[in-house]
Amino acid sequence: MQKKLTLTIDEQVYKGLHQVIGARRISRFIEDLVRPHVLRKGLREAYREMAADHAREAEALDWAEGTCGDVVDEER
Repeated sequence: MQKKLTLTIDEQVYKGLHQVIGARRISRFIEDLVRPHVLRKGLREAYREMAADHAREAEALDWAEGTCGDVVDEER
């Protein structure tokens, strides 16, 4: 169920939201920003959700493997 909320913000912020986010996408943008701060998931559930994101996991693996070469040539 959704609820309507009225916010008061600075005019420049409002104009910036319209320019960057788009007029019909502001509510979703704000909800996505606020959600993690007010609805805390269990850590286990959050990790499970992240692991299910295969594109994100592939990107993370590429990044991690790419950094391995950074330390090979370092003197000890």
